[in-house]
Amino acid sequence: MIKDEKMKQIKASTKEWEETTVDKAISRFPERKEEFTTGSGLKVDRIYTPENIEELDYEEDLGYPGHFPYTRGVQPTMYRGRLWTMRMYAGFATAAESNKRYKYLVEQGSTGLSVAFDLPTQIGYDSNHPLAEGEVGKVGVAIDSLKDMELLFEGIPLDKVSTSMTINAPAAVLLAMYIAVAEKQGVSQDKLRGTIQNDILKEYIARGTYIFPTEPSMRLITNIFEYCSKSVPKWNTISISGYHIREAGSTAAQEVGFTIADGIAYVEAAIKAGLDVDSFAPRLSFFFNAHNDLLEEVSKYRAARRLWARIMKDRFGAKNPKSMMLKFHTQTGGSTLTAQQPENNVVRVAIQTLAAVLGGTQSLHTNSKDEALALPSEKSVRTALRTQQIVAHESGVTNTIDPLAGSYYVEAKTDEIEEKAMEYIKKIDEIGGAPKAIDMGYIQKEIMDAAYRYQKEMESGETIVVGMNKFQSEKEVQSDLLKVDPAVGEMQKQKIEKLKEERDNRGVSNKLNALRTACESDENVIPYIIDAVKEYATLGEICGVMREVFGEYEQAVML
Repeated sequence: MIKDEKMKQIKASTKEWEETTVDKAISRFPERKEEFTTGSGLKVDRIYTPENIEELDYEEDLGYPGHFPYTRGVQPTMYRGRLWTMRMYAGFATAAESNKRYKYLVEQGSTGLSVAFDLPTQIGYDSNHPLAEGEVGKVGVAIDSLKDMELLFEGIPLDKVSTSMTINAPAAVLLAMYIAVAEKQGVSQDKLRGTIQNDILKEYIARGTYIFPTEPSMRLITNIFEYCSKSVPKWNTISISGYHIREAGSTAAQEVGFTIADGIAYVEAAIKAGLDVDSFAPRLSFFFNAHNDLLEEVSKYRAARRLWARIMKDRFGAKNPKSMMLKFHTQTGGSTLTAQQPENNVVRVAIQTLAAVLGGTQSLHTNSKDEALALPSEKSVRTALRTQQIVAHESGVTNTIDPLAGSYYVEAKTDEIEEKAMEYIKKIDEIGGAPKAIDMGYIQKEIMDAAYRYQKEMESGETIVVGMNKFQSEKEVQSDLLKVDPAVGEMQKQKIEKLKEERDNRGVSNKLNALRTACESDENVIPYIIDAVKEYATLGEICGVMREVFGEYEQAVML
């Protein structure tokens, strides 16, 4: 904090600079816009000085990396000690084809796996279900049973890799399959490292791959918290996702506010279920987007860390420092990629990679240039991974911790995003928490309004997207796009038929009945799901039992 006399001098000299030097320059060369804003619409001043951060207290608001409030990072040495996990998101067609892609990525230097599941898997249907027709293997890998999961990780030692699975409504089932595969490899549960997304609230808000109503969905999540705290202690039991909230059109502050409000709801649900906050909170993790406004994005990550630390300490009374650390994965912004001039996406992803790294991410997936057109090709995936490796080893930004700290602009924007995010959290608290705010459509409407404003700005040309609404060129034909063979669906159907002929169907029936009884009681259902998976009950059969007991969620209609 700068002393009063010095601050007065700075204010006076800034005013003098504005009235003389700036006014003279503007009279000759007007500025490009009357008002400048960030990618999220926050006003950007002409210049930032100590005046913008005169209330900033270094010890209270910034501190040191690895120390509360973790604004500058959750590890004391950050990337000087260990680089972030380069976790490339992949999965398509069959388990065998995805397995080849995973092995390729590991050979190319990827340090973590991230599984993309197809749409039927994400909503708990087997590939032979009528609603799965035409969608099998399209946006991710088809996983119908433990057989598929065994193929997916064949030759990949699960005690040596960290695996992330982007799965939500049926997260318990896919985690059970992963545990079962590990056991077949001789790997005990306590050695498994990774993350399941397991964030159902953002599905109701932004993404739509939900199955069950909010109450049983929250029960499944807290069952996972409880089970993993005892049996799979190195596993991150949830990745509370702002990524999809941002993809749906939110601002940076909304991404932080709504994501942390969801996090608060999960913590409250777990405490209500009888868990001590410090028994599960250290394994909570977050998932954020990286967009093109580099400095706003860096500020967003710093604001989120500080906000979460204060909430966990002050609101929930967490004692364990790890409970207060916001650890997060980042993915570059899928919604920022353009089908026009796709090579421009390489540059966008590089900027977004820098934002994530300068903001202190723990792991990162970089999108491929062709993803606005199709699933990424092997060549474009390699370029996306190389982007991370170049930033890590050639850019120099990993040599010091939080290199943008102290920037008047970054610190001012960090404060502003934290303040605006907190306003959303307070509003959601007044409504009665995130689940109620979702059920009444408040969060969805706020995101829709922000998305509409951005769309209008883009259509008017106020916001420029290079190659799309300005600097256009003739349409180029992309010839090297990845195409999923339509025969994948038929192959999966045949595999399910063969599985049901060969397995012990009486044993499957018994395990499914036991699961049904557990769902109807207050028991933790995870052990029963694991038992059913090991008998080769399919994903659809297991989710079918839970559908019968829990029912299905119906989205509120917003007028």
